[in-house]
Amino acid sequence: KKKKGDLRMASTSQPLRGKRACKKIFWAVFPHACFILSLVIYAFLGALMFSHIEGNRKVNLSEEYRKFLQDLWNISRNLSDNMTENEEIFKEEIHALLNAAEQDWFVNPKDKWTFFGSLFFCCTVFTTVGYGNTYPVTRIGKYLCMLYALFGIPLMFLVLTDMGDILATVLSKSYNEFRKLQSKIQAFKLCSISICNKRDEVKSRAQSKIVINEPLTIMEVLKSQPGVKRKPIKYRNAEIFEMLIARENEHAKPARNKSIERWSSCPELARGKTMSRVIENFDKIGKQLEKLDVPIVLMVLVIFVYISCAAAILPNWETRLDFQEAFYFCFITLTTIGFGDTQLEHPKFFLFFSLYIIIGMEIVFIAFKLGQDRLIVLYKKVISFCGEKKMPSKK
Repeated sequence: KKKKGDLRMASTSQPLRGKRACKKIFWAVFPHACFILSLVIYAFLGALMFSHIEGNRKVNLSEEYRKFLQDLWNISRNLSDNMTENEEIFKEEIHALLNAAEQDWFVNPKDKWTFFGSLFFCCTVFTTVGYGNTYPVTRIGKYLCMLYALFGIPLMFLVLTDMGDILATVLSKSYNEFRKLQSKIQAFKLCSISICNKRDEVKSRAQSKIVINEPLTIMEVLKSQPGVKRKPIKYRNAEIFEMLIARENEHAKPARNKSIERWSSCPELARGKTMSRVIENFDKIGKQLEKLDVPIVLMVLVIFVYISCAAAILPNWETRLDFQEAFYFCFITLTTIGFGDTQLEHPKFFLFFSLYIIIGMEIVFIAFKLGQDRLIVLYKKVISFCGEKKMPSKK
């Protein structure tokens, strides 16, 4: 009967353990998913807002635009009269005129401020890239852009910090595993060398006719003792003692199951414990990033490989870009410089790279942080070296 009860308890405890494991995984992933989901919702709301405000604005032809058309007409008419003589002057005048022209004169707002175009603009705002080829024109749009950046940039930095903890954990573990593997290889080489030396010693002893007996086992040593053969009661006592320990362990297992049932029967305590764990996960944000200590050369290599992969994929839909220009564009984007000199023909496809941009910005941020730490160490060494040189020596 006891065995049947134990089996029932074990069968009921297995689904409870599975549910508890699923809850642990859910509450562990919840903070990270919450940050990313809030950023996605924030980007979609901004896209709807800017597409409605900037896309539905009325285009009023200003006097500057009319003057631009009149000057362009005059230059083209003068060129038709003397084609060969005024060609160089025509180039200079057209170049100056086009530089003074505004981009909004030639673009329809509804074509530029679509949902995906506005979403691309929102991503460039809160990532602080700011290419400059898309910007709000209306007064309300400019005010809302400032307010949108005021809340969006801290949210983006929070996501970057959270993702940085994950990347720092992955990088540190992989680097530590690589160091352990390297140390194991070195230890294996040393062991092989020591084994070879021992074999040489054994051969030399065999040649000198020294007999080496194998060590006796514990049972052989006990059998060789005369007192053990005369007193077999000790063996019986040891067996009884081992049986008692085994029974105590068997009784301890259902006791653990009972404690689990008591804990699960009180959901308020369980919720309080899970909530405290979730709050602790929020408090741990940024801690792993501060503990990261990997070589800066490794991070530079990771950045080079990461940007090279994107530079090889990007020219598949951006046909005007080759590998070098795509590499330059990705580097300018991930470092949040964003000159805007390279414009994309299909920003919709580039939006699928949003996760790539976030992870890449985090990798670059980690590299900059490691470089900052190395520079601080270098400055400390230089200052201490200069201080030692300037200190007068005591005689």
